[in-house]
Amino acid sequence: MSTEHHDPPGTVLLSSEQSGSIIYQPQPSDDPEDPLNWSTLRKCVNLGLVLSYVLLTFVVLDIPPVAYGQLVEDIGITFQLSNVAAALNFAGLAIGGVLLIPFTYRYGRRPIYLISIAVQLAAAIWAARITSKGEYLASSMLGGLGGAISETIVQITIVDLVFVHQYATMNGVFLVIQGVGAYLGPVAAGYIVQSQGWRWMWWWCVIFIGSTLVLVLLFFEETTYVVAINGAPVAASPKDDNEESVGKEWQEVNTLANTASIGTTPPKSASRPFRGRGATSSKPLRKRLALITHTEGPIKHHFLAPFIILFQFPAVAYTAVTVGSVMSWMAVMISIAATRMIEPPYNFGPSAIGLINLAPFVGQLISGLLAAPFSDKCIVKMARRNGGLYEPEMRLWLALPGAVLVSAGVLMFGIGIAHNAHWGVLTTGIAIFASGFTLALDIALAYLQDCYPNIIGDALVIVVFARNGIAVIILFYLSPWLDSMGLQNMFIMIGVLSFVILLAPLPLLRWGKHARIMTTKNYQYHSLRQPSRRAM
Repeated sequence: MSTEHHDPPGTVLLSSEQSGSIIYQPQPSDDPEDPLNWSTLRKCVNLGLVLSYVLLTFVVLDIPPVAYGQLVEDIGITFQLSNVAAALNFAGLAIGGVLLIPFTYRYGRRPIYLISIAVQLAAAIWAARITSKGEYLASSMLGGLGGAISETIVQITIVDLVFVHQYATMNGVFLVIQGVGAYLGPVAAGYIVQSQGWRWMWWWCVIFIGSTLVLVLLFFEETTYVVAINGAPVAASPKDDNEESVGKEWQEVNTLANTASIGTTPPKSASRPFRGRGATSSKPLRKRLALITHTEGPIKHHFLAPFIILFQFPAVAYTAVTVGSVMSWMAVMISIAATRMIEPPYNFGPSAIGLINLAPFVGQLISGLLAAPFSDKCIVKMARRNGGLYEPEMRLWLALPGAVLVSAGVLMFGIGIAHNAHWGVLTTGIAIFASGFTLALDIALAYLQDCYPNIIGDALVIVVFARNGIAVIILFYLSPWLDSMGLQNMFIMIGVLSFVILLAPLPLLRWGKHARIMTTKNYQYHSLRQPSRRAM
């Protein structure tokens, strides 16, 4: 909810000047079925299942390098083929989000989660049974398709369930759980490969993914909420695209839906109880667990919208480049570590290769659990100093240390492994990188959620597409890049690039609000085409 209709997207009243209490943004309705009003237990059950899904998704995506040595012997894969498989996995991740996320607007979040888990289950079964290089590549791409929505639908669910002042904390928890799957998963996989063989690495995934599928089917509730005014849902507006009509309709929706506008009803805040908050649901369990929650409005728009908004909204471009670059550098580091450290002077076995992943986990854990809540506390304090008004750019100061940490970690690891440094130097570099990586990603995601909550799904589709597209290109050309520049020079180049890219918050701190003002009409246009949206 903007304080006035001319405020840019993301500018909200976050703190009461009178009481100093936090004002809920977005403003929840009085409906007990509004996910923002759910009890803490109900939210925790849903978010717990979502985080379990995230954990297993990143286990499936990140354990393949652990089995590299045995796969060389059993199937005859090479370093180049391993990189191609990783690139195909990223290609699946890029394509799957574009194909599946639009259906979350028509049929709800629940069926898309179930489809994603089912595809991952099939991919894990296939991976456990492969006998050829072709199957190795194909199962890798299927695994990517299955996990494609994990970085998009989870952020949509977070926006469904929590408030602006909780975004960074929830993103931090998401990134920590992602780290548990991505880094501790390979640790466990290393011991499984060493004791039971690489096929059982996948059979254990089948067992856990199958269990998660059952739990989500039985307990995950739909979080889609269509805003209702006088009992009628606010439907998407597909037909009238002219600027004047869009602006008029946006104003009408906000006038009706903003029961907490300044000067009318006092806004709902932490110190002011309101009807609907934590109320018991009156909806039967079978409806809360319905396979499909149908919403009105077209979804064709959502197949193309992500590619349009990348160029319309600087915040989307910033997030896409940030996520795409740091995730690609992480993929390069893990690929180099998994293939170089099985050779002299390291001679690491599968379990030791898996243990390397403890380093990024520690870095991500520290950054995710400390920096993310600190970010949310900081923005509340800065909003109070600003008369209660919150600007999303207030978050960006905390992203700047990420540039230093990421580039320092890359250089320590890259130069170290080029000179056969002690493994402790390499893992320290990875840990430093991971702490900066988490900080940069957490702030970028929270900034995007702050600025454009109504179009977060479309925005994150292109962010994830760009991230995986960048990774595909880098991994396909990693071998020739390495051959042409050498290990040390390649990592020096990555270190410089990462530092420059992660300084993107600087221009946004200066011109970010102006950019949001300039994109207001585009935001209105895309928001009015969302089947479910809130006035902001």
